[in-house]
Amino acid sequence: MPFMQRWILPAARASRGILLPVAAVIMSCLAAPVAADEPPPARFRAGFAERDISPQVGDEAPGGYGKARHTAFHDACKARAAVFDDGLAPVAIVGLDALLIRKPQVAEARRRITERTGIPGDRVMIAASHSHAAGPTGMILPGEFDGDSDLVRDLAYEKTVVGSPDYLEKVIEGIAGAVTAAFETRVESRAAAGYGLAEGVSFNRRFRMRSGFTMTHPGVGNPDIIGPAGGIDPQVGVLGAWNGAGDCLGVVVNFACHATTGPPGISADYVQHVERALRGALGDGCIVVFTAGMAGDVTQVDNRTPHAYAQFGNAAARRLGSAVGAAAALALLTLEPSAAALVPLETRTRTLQIPRRVPRADRLARAMRLVQAGPEEKIDPTEWTFAKELVLLDARLKREPVAPVEVQAIQIGPAVFLSCPAEYFVDYGLELKAAGPFPVTFPVSLANDCIGYVPTEDAMGPRGGGYETRLTSYSNLVPSAGRTICDTLKGLAADLTPGPIPMAPPAPPFQGQPWSYGNLPPELD
Repeated sequence: MPFMQRWILPAARASRGILLPVAAVIMSCLAAPVAADEPPPARFRAGFAERDISPQVGDEAPGGYGKARHTAFHDACKARAAVFDDGLAPVAIVGLDALLIRKPQVAEARRRITERTGIPGDRVMIAASHSHAAGPTGMILPGEFDGDSDLVRDLAYEKTVVGSPDYLEKVIEGIAGAVTAAFETRVESRAAAGYGLAEGVSFNRRFRMRSGFTMTHPGVGNPDIIGPAGGIDPQVGVLGAWNGAGDCLGVVVNFACHATTGPPGISADYVQHVERALRGALGDGCIVVFTAGMAGDVTQVDNRTPHAYAQFGNAAARRLGSAVGAAAALALLTLEPSAAALVPLETRTRTLQIPRRVPRADRLARAMRLVQAGPEEKIDPTEWTFAKELVLLDARLKREPVAPVEVQAIQIGPAVFLSCPAEYFVDYGLELKAAGPFPVTFPVSLANDCIGYVPTEDAMGPRGGGYETRLTSYSNLVPSAGRTICDTLKGLAADLTPGPIPMAPPAPPFQGQPWSYGNLPPELD
């Protein structure tokens, strides 16, 4: 095994916040030289493009279970697309500055992409960044509860964030337009994939408590904290492409952390600073396609910090995004000399049928009484919110007791993107990286639909608990869902064969003469 492989493969096994040794990580040194009798390099083209999908001030603001509206604009939200083509069948990766994307919008975006480019829908991955400051792509879709009772319709449409038809059309067309532009502008390219490292900026938000249960965000300095209930993944996955002139066309970035820093106003959240850092290092023309890793239980909030500092707002967004962007830039600048064609391009997709959890009859009856009692201001807001969610879940269960869950693998040479439509816990992402067989694995959450939080089985067990395990209209799959998804994704990856990892040309042989300026004895007088 080449030296660098001994570093990168264990690096994927980060857990409980500890990353094993990693050497930057530079993928260029991993492969053996290509034999002289091998065929000429494969054709490889790449294209990148973006479209503005910013909502307007006054639009509904997602990110919570209740109504909210945007009151200010901070920075643009975008649909960013990368298209890779090996001359046989292109693939597309879309990073969306959005809380989530639902299946009907994904289906329509894929349809338009296929119509305009010929790329089949199952070769397109559309992933939301989970920015809580983005536009109204959900939680509820227009018309979703039209067939239900007056009470349910009121709870859905008047008490929950609802996607705007006009905004959803803007997002669909933004996705399709970005992929089409990336496809039409693809050029002969060299590419490389690997990892950087951003430590000290992401933290598991769930903790074992002295009570014996697990709590989400127990509060900074809480003396009852025993330790974190899950890991983190500080690796920054990168896949960059350069044209023949050496200009960076774009990069796909993968990092596991909630986009909840909360800049004041409409925003891509910390992704804006990832983009700024990379463009500062690689050029203003570099398109940054951001995909969220498995970050269902990971945020920027450090519940165990001994120091007082801003963990939300502009400062927090800048700190997190700049750290991720700088780590990505360093990895890419080191990878670029070895960039080459990353082939083959392959995809695998499977739709799982996973049952939803059903609330107990007594819990549902109590929830119904609470929401019928009158304005929620007369009841504890948290209690009322989760009562509302149980009533909405009951209506959803009558139509769809089993959730269709699309999982997808897109291979780009030695790298593979493994996606699911959940706010998926980070320990599953770490497991996917450790399982291989790819030297570079990008776990992608909230892709191609949204099925809410999918915790580990441990989080749903006797020592579990916390916010993510609450039964709602948003999060409701059976406790085994996470294991089913993880095992399926590992199977999709195992069905693919990693492509070769490019390496830089060998150094020229020693010329027989050292540098004349340096070949001198010390000069003392």
